[in-house]
Amino acid sequence: MTSHLSNRDHFYINGEWVAPSSDRRFTLINANTEAELGSTPEAVDADVDRAVAAARDAFDKGPWGRSTPAERVEVMNRFVAALAARSGEIARAVSAQNGMPVAISETFEGQLPVGLMQFYASLAESVAAEEERPSQMGKQTWVGRKAMGVVAAIVPWNFPVTLAFSKIAPAMAAGCTVVIKPSPGTILDSYLIADAAHEAGVPAGVLNWVPADREAGAYLVSHPGVDKVAFTGSTGAGRAIARACGELLRPVTLELGGKSAAIILDDVDLNALVAGLPTTSLFNNGQTCYSCTRILAPQSRYGEVVEALAAMAQGLKVGDSLDPGTQIGPMASALHRDRVLGMIKKGRSEGRIVTGGGKPKGQDKGWFVEPTIFADVSNKTHIAREEIFGPVLTVIPYRDEADAVQIANDSIYGLGGSVWSQDVARARAVADQVQTGTIGINGYVPSVGAPFGGIKASGLGRELGPETLSSYLQYKSTYVMG
Repeated sequence: MTSHLSNRDHFYINGEWVAPSSDRRFTLINANTEAELGSTPEAVDADVDRAVAAARDAFDKGPWGRSTPAERVEVMNRFVAALAARSGEIARAVSAQNGMPVAISETFEGQLPVGLMQFYASLAESVAAEEERPSQMGKQTWVGRKAMGVVAAIVPWNFPVTLAFSKIAPAMAAGCTVVIKPSPGTILDSYLIADAAHEAGVPAGVLNWVPADREAGAYLVSHPGVDKVAFTGSTGAGRAIARACGELLRPVTLELGGKSAAIILDDVDLNALVAGLPTTSLFNNGQTCYSCTRILAPQSRYGEVVEALAAMAQGLKVGDSLDPGTQIGPMASALHRDRVLGMIKKGRSEGRIVTGGGKPKGQDKGWFVEPTIFADVSNKTHIAREEIFGPVLTVIPYRDEADAVQIANDSIYGLGGSVWSQDVARARAVADQVQTGTIGINGYVPSVGAPFGGIKASGLGRELGPETLSSYLQYKSTYVMG
C-alpha cells in the first residue's frame, strides 16, 4: 500500500475536503496480516446532513440539476480518465482491505467501474427528455423524464468499487446527485475515487462520500433530503431499509443475498465443470452474493462429481490477496472469518466434510478459511439454506431434472444460478424453470449490458443494463385536451 493511503482526516463533501463533525474514527486492517492499514474519520448525523444538503443544492440550485445529457457525458468522460489512471491503486487498496485476490480486483474493482461509467455515458444522450405518444382521449400526450433527485447509495465491503459505480454511473447519467456511504471495512478505496472525481472536476455536490456505520446509514436512508435509496448488502439489512422506505413511500433498489444453485446435468464434462466452478462458486473467496454454493449433482454421477470438486478445492492456491497467483485470499474481517468457521462447525452434523473445514496450515496471520466441500447434504440443512459467504460448497444429490429444479427453487433466495451440460439447449430448458433473477449456462459472469438483480429474498429492482436508468428517472405525463 502506498503511504498516502495510511490515514485520511477529511470527508469529500460539496467538491471539497471538509473536517468531520466528531473525533470518531475507523481503523482499517490488512486482511492478510492483521496489521493496521490506516484510519479515516467516521461520519455522524451532522456529516450526513451536510452531505445531503450539498447534494440537494447541486440538484435544486446548481448547474447539475439543469445540465444537459451532453454536459453530463463530458464530466463522466473526464471522471473515466481519472479513474483509469488510478485503477491499479484502487485494486490494491480493495485487496488489502477485504482479501479479494488482486488478480480479480484488478479487473472487477479497477477496470469494471471504468467500463460502467463508459456504458452509462454512452446511454445518457439516448434518453429523450420528452416524447410524444398517441393520445386516445385528447389531442396530444407528452411523456417527460426528469432525474429522480438525490440518491443515497449504500455500498457493501465485498465489491466496494464496482457496486458503488453500479449506482453512481446510472445516477450521474440520469442527472441525479449522490451521497455514498461506504462500508466501514473498505473505505480507503473510496478516497481514491473521490480524488479522481475532484481531479476530473465533477461539479460540487454531485458526489459526496460519508464513511459511516449502521446508525448513520439508517439516518441517511430516512433523511428527508433523499429522493431514492440504492442498497447492496445483506437481506436482513435490506428488509430494514425496505421498511423505512415503505413508510416514506421512497423509491428503493435492493440487491441482497443469495444461495444460488449450480445444477450439474448427467452429461456434464467434468473438466469444464472443474475449470469453471472457481469463478462461478468461489469467486472472491466465496464472498459474492450470486455464488452458486449449492452444487446439485445427479445421483448417477454423484461420487465422481464430489471427487472432482474435492480435487479442485485442494488445488486452489490460498494465500496473500496481493499475490497475483493467489486464488483464495482471506475473509474480509476476523468477525466474518469466525462466522464462516461457525457455519462450518454447524455443518459437521449436517453433512460430510470431504476437504477443508478449518484454517489453512501455515497461515498464522490473516483471516483465512480453507476451501471446504460438504457432501451428503440435504437441502433442508442450515448449510444448504443459509448464506455462508465464504469458500464453502455443499453437494446435494438429485434424482432427475424435475427433482433438481425443485431443489434449486426450494430457497428463500433467487439471485443467481447455473446449469452445466454439454447440450446447451437442454441446459437452457432447465435454466428457464429456475426461479431466479439471473442464471448462467456452463459458467456465470454478470454482463454490464443486462439487468442484474434478484427475486424473493434476494431483492427488489435491478442494477446494470439500460433498464437501470429508469429507476433514476421520474416520469410525468402531460395531456393536451384542447
